Amino acid sequence: MFKPKFFTVIKNGISKEQIYADVIAGIIVGIVALPLAIAFAVASGVSPEKGIITAIVAGFIISLLGGSKVQIGGPTGAFIIILYGIIEQYGIDGLLISTIMAGVILILFGLLKLGNLLRYFPHPLIVGFTSGIALVIFTTQIKDALGLDIEKLPSEFFEKWVVYFEHIDDTNLYALAITASTILITTKFKHITTKIPGSFIAIVSITLLVYFFNLPVTTIETFFGTIPNDITFSLPNFEVSNLSTYLVPAFIIALLGGVESLLSAVVADGMIGGKHRSNTELIAQGIANIVTPFFGGIPATGAIARTATNVENGGRTPIAGITHALVLLLIMLFFIDFAKLIPMSCLAGILIVVAYKMSEWNSFVSILKSSPFDYIVLISTFVLTVLVDLTVAIQVGIVLSSLLFMKRMADVDGKELILSNDTDDIDNYENLPQGISVYEIGGPLFFASATQYAELIKKRGVSSKILIIRMRHVSFIDLTALHNFQQTIKLLKDNGTAVLTSGTNDNVFKDLQKHKIVSLIGEEYMHRTFARAVAQAKTIHQTIVYSKDDNIV
Repeated sequence: MFKPKFFTVIKNGISKEQIYADVIAGIIVGIVALPLAIAFAVASGVSPEKGIITAIVAGFIISLLGGSKVQIGGPTGAFIIILYGIIEQYGIDGLLISTIMAGVILILFGLLKLGNLLRYFPHPLIVGFTSGIALVIFTTQIKDALGLDIEKLPSEFFEKWVVYFEHIDDTNLYALAITASTILITTKFKHITTKIPGSFIAIVSITLLVYFFNLPVTTIETFFGTIPNDITFSLPNFEVSNLSTYLVPAFIIALLGGVESLLSAVVADGMIGGKHRSNTELIAQGIANIVTPFFGGIPATGAIARTATNVENGGRTPIAGITHALVLLLIMLFFIDFAKLIPMSCLAGILIVVAYKMSEWNSFVSILKSSPFDYIVLISTFVLTVLVDLTVAIQVGIVLSSLLFMKRMADVDGKELILSNDTDDIDNYENLPQGISVYEIGGPLFFASATQYAELIKKRGVSSKILIIRMRHVSFIDLTALHNFQQTIKLLKDNGTAVLTSGTNDNVFKDLQKHKIVSLIGEEYMHRTFARAVAQAKTIHQTIVYSKDDNIV
C-alpha cells in the first residue's frame, strides 16, 4: 500500500552513470520550475516565495516518498483558479488549513486503495476541464500582459473581458512588448538548444533589460514588496470549532490534486515504460500537502510539464526530483534579490504559454469529431469549468459519463451484433510456437475498463515477439479506450513486438481507423478471423527464426 519508489530504487542499486544523469536532469528541472513556481503563486493571489517554498518542500517529499520514479511535484496551473477563490473567501490562513486537511484526505484515499479508481476518469472529461482551466488562466493574465492598471478584477469570466475592453486604451506598450517577447523566447529558444529552457532565458534577459533601462512596468517587487529568502516554520491561525468550514475547499483540493498527480504519473509511465504505485503516490501527495503549509507553502501536486521535462533530460529515478528541490533551495537562499526584479508582464507571458500547452486543443478538436457521447461530456465539462466551477464541472462530467455509458450499453443490448466470422475458431493456444502470445478482450472497451485492458495487453505483449489481440467480443470502444489502446500499441511496437488483431466488428474498425490506430497497426495485420491471424503470426515467427539462424539479426 505504501512502498516509495525511492527506497525500491536504492535497494535494487543505481549505476553511477544514472546518478549523474538524474542530477543533471534535476538541475535543468529546477531551473524550469523557478519561473513557473513564482508565476503560479502570483496568479493564485499569494506572494512569490510561497510558490518557491512549495516547490522545495513538497517537491522533495513527493520525490522521496512517492510511487513514481520520475514524478516532479510542486504548484501547478490547475490550482490557480481554485486557490484564488479560496483565498478570497477564507483568507490565507483558510487556504493553509484547507491544504492540510486535503493532505489528510489524500492519505485516506491512498489507505482506502482509491488510487486506481481515480485513474478511471473518462478522457473527454479530463480534456474538458484541462482546456477550461487553460482558458481561465489565459483570461486572468490579460491584465498583466497588457500592463493595465485595474485595482480589482471581477471574478466572473465574461465580466473580466468587459473590464479589459473598457481599459484597452490604457495598455502599457512596454508591458505588451515584454509579454510578446517572453512568449517568443519561451517557445522558440528550443530551436537553439534544449539544454536551457526558454522560459529561464526569457526571465533573465528581460529582467536585466527592464532593470538597466528602467522601463516603466510593474515588477514583483513593486507589486508585492520585498521577497524573504528564508524558510520558517509557523502555525496557521484557526479554531477547532471552525474546521468543518474548510471541508468543502479541502475536498476540492484533494480531488483535483489526486486526479492531476495520477494523470501525470500515467503520462510518465508511458514515457519510460514503467508503472507507478498509485496508492503510494496519493499517500506521498497527502504527506507533502500536510507538511508544506507549515512552512508557508500552498497546495502541491504532480506537475505534468516538469515531469515530462525530467524524463526528456534523462531523469529515471527520484534522485532527479530531490535534486530539483535542492537547486530551488539554493536559488532562494542566494539569488532571491534577482527574482524580485522580474516584470509581471514577463510572468504573464510564461503563463500564457503554459495555458496554451494545457489547452490540449488537438485532443479537443479530435473529440468534437468523435461520437456524440464523448463530445457531450467534453463540452459540458469545458463550459462548466469556465463559467461555473471546476468541482461542479467534474461532478456533472462523471454523472453524464455514467448515464451516457448506460444508454450506450442499452443500445448495444437491444441489437443483434455479428462480431466476427470466426467459424474456423482456434481455441487451443497450446500449439502456438513460443514467442506468439494471444490476448482476448472480453467485452466493450470503455473508460472504466480501458486502463485495466491496456495494462494486461502491455504485460502480455512486452514479453512476446508477436501478440494477437482477439476483439470478437468488443461491441464498442469509447474515446478513453481509444487513447489508451493507441498508447499501448505504440509502446509494444517500440518494444519490437509485432501486433495483430482478429474479429474486429465494422463499427469498432471505423473508430480505430478514424483515430489512426489501423495505420499504426497496419491494415494487413487486422483479420476477420482468428485462424488467419494465427497463420500470419506463424509466418512472421518463421521469418524471425530463419533470420536468427542465418545471423541476419
